[in-house]
Amino acid sequence: MASLDQIIDDFAFLDDWEDRYRYVIELGKALPELAEEKRTSENKVMGCASQVWLVTHTSGDPDNPIMNFEGDSDAHIVRGLVAIVLATYSGKPASEIAALDAFEIFSKIGLVENLSSQRSNGLRSMVKRIREEAKVRAAA
Repeated sequence: MASLDQIIDDFAFLDDWEDRYRYVIELGKALPELAEEKRTSENKVMGCASQVWLVTHTSGDPDNPIMNFEGDSDAHIVRGLVAIVLATYSGKPASEIAALDAFEIFSKIGLVENLSSQRSNGLRSMVKRIREEAKVRAAA
């Protein structure tokens, strides 16, 4: 899976939104598929037009655990957005995730303004869910 730095560099290299759109779809194709048993209502992200599932794994310090995420969607472009969200947040401590506004990064790379309002809202729902979960874990 591509790192966030790699994704940012690739977006900077691609001038045309069509190329960026194809790149997001490629990121989604590279995303490991989520096991069927993890596609539960508890893991489903509400507020997304497509079906999106997010699974959280924690390790290390219980007061500020490292959080890693798995995710999937039934739509190609949304799978790519899931991959970008996972690259942004996975592998970081809960306190850092809670403080990190991914939309600053997404705006810098020109991701948000080229998405439909439905996809943008779905992206916000994914980010909100991850950050809220991180706030709870960091405060535990």
